[in-house]
Amino acid sequence: MDVLKALQTRKSIRGYKPDPVPKEIIAKVLEVATRAPSALNTQPWQITVISGKVLDEIRQENIKALNVGTGSAQEIIRKPFEGIYRKRQVDLAIQIFQLMGIARDDKEKRAQWMMRGFRYFDAPAAIVLSLDKSMDSTLALCDIGVLCQSICLAALEFGLGTCIEDQGILFPDILRKLAGIPEFNLPIMGLAIGYPDWDFPANKLVTPREALNNNTKWYGFE
Repeated sequence: MDVLKALQTRKSIRGYKPDPVPKEIIAKVLEVATRAPSALNTQPWQITVISGKVLDEIRQENIKALNVGTGSAQEIIRKPFEGIYRKRQVDLAIQIFQLMGIARDDKEKRAQWMMRGFRYFDAPAAIVLSLDKSMDSTLALCDIGVLCQSICLAALEFGLGTCIEDQGILFPDILRKLAGIPEFNLPIMGLAIGYPDWDFPANKLVTPREALNNNTKWYGFE
């Protein structure tokens, strides 16, 4: 697929067909994606690919931990969004709930929707990107972000959809227990990956982007 077309058409997929994704296909995606730029060629990422019974167990344990209400055991503290960033987050939720027919005051359906993220949106496979705790995260987190994008774009070539999401890694002890992620690796981000179900309402969402001139300054081009 043309790179510009891939960048313009890629979207977050939140509903998947049950068809399994062959290991060989995911391997091809990752082989291409790991050509992503990396500061000083450190390649700080550790990749864990999960499917089948292991992924089902992780889903079940995530939901159990969520329902028990023990709180997230995440190892990275993320600040809540404020101002325009919070507004964009809320606007996204409103768009999704409208597509899914979830009323604002329907707490049960809203909770059910939230659980989908902890289940990797029921995708047939998931990818967890981790960082060796010995690394300085200043540059390494940028590298992992670039790898995320590269995975998403490479996946399109094979008819696959993706969703970058952190809900699936918010209980890292579950990943350590079931997916063998060692203590010295810090789970940074998860990706759901699979064949998109285009009949799933939320997959019709096209998110808006801020006009370029609202967040870009130009110097020396006059």
